[in-house]
Amino acid sequence: MNYQSKFLTLDYLKSDTQTQQEVYRLLTKSKLMHVLADYHPVLAGTVPLDINVSGSDLDIICQFDNKQLFIDLLFQKFSDYPEFQLSELLVRDEETIIANFYLENWEVEIFGQAVPVVRQAAYRHMLAEYNLLQQHGNWLKQQVIHLKNNGYKTEPAFALALNLPGDPYEALFAFENK
Repeated sequence: MNYQSKFLTLDYLKSDTQTQQEVYRLLTKSKLMHVLADYHPVLAGTVPLDINVSGSDLDIICQFDNKQLFIDLLFQKFSDYPEFQLSELLVRDEETIIANFYLENWEVEIFGQAVPVVRQAAYRHMLAEYNLLQQHGNWLKQQVIHLKNNGYKTEPAFALALNLPGDPYEALFAFENK
């Protein structure tokens, strides 16, 4: 399987780490991805890369064509979940809808833009981080986890571990196709 499409379904989670298997069961049982199917949901972030730490959330990125329909679905399907919040903001000059809530022991963040998920920064960063983990192996994985446990966000942790200059979010884009 091409690494660039590996993360487009949840299948890879079925046989990976215990946490990834737990997340697979949770997302399958809750039918969350099915509910979001029209919005091309993809699990992004730390869990797919097995670099999650205590307090990591489940980042689900989506693409909407109609912002209001997406908002309506989020309210209809998830507003009864614990600590549900919805916000609208600009991220990288794109209208963005973010819904947060808890699903069992996991905080979920649904992030939607009118941008295909494979072009969203979260997906592109995940590919870059995957490539870097493949190149540098366990040393980098352990360093990133250590930095995340000490309060760093994922992208800055990678940049610090690898001494990448400049904006860590921009620096990672250089590694997404390597």
